[in-house]
Amino acid sequence: MNMRWTTTAAVATAALLAATVAVQAAELPKTTIKVVGNYSNLLQTKEVEKPFWTEMLAKDSNGQITADYNNQDILGIKDFSLLRLTQAGVADAGVGDISKMAGDDPVFEGCDLAGITTDIETARKACDVWKPVMAEAMKKKFNARLVALGNNPPIVFWCNKPIAGLADLKGKKVRVFNTTQSDFVSAIGATTITMAFGEVVPALQRNVVDCALTGTLSGNTAGWPEVATHLYPLPVGWSIYYTAVNEDSWEKWGPAVQGFMDKEFAKLEQMNWDIGGQATDQGVNCNIGKDPCTLGKKGKMTLVPLSDADKATREDVVQNVVLVKWGKRCGKDCAARWNDTVGKVVGLTIPLDKL
Repeated sequence: MNMRWTTTAAVATAALLAATVAVQAAELPKTTIKVVGNYSNLLQTKEVEKPFWTEMLAKDSNGQITADYNNQDILGIKDFSLLRLTQAGVADAGVGDISKMAGDDPVFEGCDLAGITTDIETARKACDVWKPVMAEAMKKKFNARLVALGNNPPIVFWCNKPIAGLADLKGKKVRVFNTTQSDFVSAIGATTITMAFGEVVPALQRNVVDCALTGTLSGNTAGWPEVATHLYPLPVGWSIYYTAVNEDSWEKWGPAVQGFMDKEFAKLEQMNWDIGGQATDQGVNCNIGKDPCTLGKKGKMTLVPLSDADKATREDVVQNVVLVKWGKRCGKDCAARWNDTVGKVVGLTIPLDKL
């Protein structure tokens, strides 16, 4: 009897909660959000971002909140300019790699400096503590609200010719996509070439570059195993990406929509990191043709062993080149703030006396 009463009460409570949510959703004003999303061929775009904007919002709001969603590569938009389009109100929301905004403010590289983290858990902790700093800069410089972060699989070297380790990258032309990567790659004796993600496959085909940096599964889903032969898994970052909303758009939505979207963006951020974790686990496997590989396409690349000597070189370059150069770009106050936040997470300190 007690069990039956408890079950009935639980069912009634669940029904009441569902009804309450439905009523709250019905009270939301009809709102359409114009969104420019990340590259269409990325795993996280297909599995999380696009479904979030085109399906989940409408479902959770009983059809009151919908999105006019397009991807930057389909629209022909360079990701370096994406946040400016959001700032100008061309889009209400935009998604892109946050480090590519470092030319406007070095703080945007702060939680993803080349080589400072080698596992996804630490990468997320670093970005969690640095997020308020990036949000502050984004609002000030771009009139935009930072609402969610996410990660790609670890950024590694894809080469179209045989290499055996870090020393073989010396003299090679390497594609990078942010300043901190350029600092790292230059320090090991390679020549850096900055180019957009969509331009890399033909560049590798035509030997415009010898190697290129991107995530293990990001490159896989974009066809890189067809033009690259060797995968060198030295992690030099995570290509942290942001979702940002124009502040004027945010204000126009009003309190009800803002409250609803705050909860939705929290879900989005968790889903971003979850899919990033899954992609990290499978990225190398897919490229070298091993299981498990359910998120990408099996390739036939050669995996280059990562030696202890190469790991030691990475640590030396990070401490003495990457951190110092970024500290000079960002300034002493910024570097001190980094030491008290990200630095404590990753166990590194920027030497302020060298800035």
